[in-house]
Amino acid sequence: MVKVYEKHNGMLFGNGATFMRQPLVNDPTSSDADVVVLGLPFDMATSGRSGARMGPDAMRRASVNLAWEETRYPWPFTLNDHCTVIDAGDLVFAPGDSEGFTQQVEDAATQLLEQGKSLLSFGGDHFVTLPLLRAHAKRFGKMALVHFDAHTDTYANGSQYDHGTMFYHAPNEGLIDKNSSVQVGIRTNYTQAEHGFKVIDGAESNALSAHTIAEMIKHSVGKLPVYLTFDIDALDPAFAPGTGTPVCGGLTTDKALNILRELKGLNIVGMDVVEVAPAYDNSEITALAGATIALEMLHLWTYKHKLGN
Repeated sequence: MVKVYEKHNGMLFGNGATFMRQPLVNDPTSSDADVVVLGLPFDMATSGRSGARMGPDAMRRASVNLAWEETRYPWPFTLNDHCTVIDAGDLVFAPGDSEGFTQQVEDAATQLLEQGKSLLSFGGDHFVTLPLLRAHAKRFGKMALVHFDAHTDTYANGSQYDHGTMFYHAPNEGLIDKNSSVQVGIRTNYTQAEHGFKVIDGAESNALSAHTIAEMIKHSVGKLPVYLTFDIDALDPAFAPGTGTPVCGGLTTDKALNILRELKGLNIVGMDVVEVAPAYDNSEITALAGATIALEMLHLWTYKHKLGN
């Protein structure tokens, strides 16, 4: 029999339809997976350049470049030995129906969480985090948000479906404790007194060590369950040009990865990577950054929840 598709970690091309070549499972609730990858190809809430709806596909294809390594540097364990990951594909929804999409995300995430799965979600624009937070709060209660971004997304003057308003609504809905939450890489205008989150802004993020930043985050979140969200525009456009609202002065990819690795031990209960817009990318470097950050998140989750650290 000719094997048209076979997982082969040594091959850097072809068959990149799922994240890290993990199995595609159409009914993830009945699987034995620890973590479910879910694509949310929605970008109707963008205020800048659209195109993030193509982000999930781009990150999956870029992840082929990571699958060969098996034991991911510098982690001391092989992910697949300790964590079962499946890819549930993309959420299917009626294009143009923002209200319906929002409810579908919340319902799908709620169902998966009720079955004991954890979620790694791929946007799509950053608005997708709001219905994800609603689902996670049902299971875990009020959470701390650890948020990498160039923008605070706490603006009160946006529309109902707006990728700049999620973290205005989330604390008002009781989903997150903004006094325990941290935003890293912010380099657009905000007023700390009105905004309320702890901010490690772009200049600080570049000046401080990864270890120091991680210790500041750990001190803020304390023992709360953590939702980890990474807007790819937290990275400088030199490292992530493929996004809708790029802002100069951001993190390097190396700095972001080192901060994430220093967050070992946090009780991360949900995670997403958003705002990859491949139409503006160059040589797939943004998609590869997004896929690599997502893989680091899986290692963080496994380190805490499967290895007991």
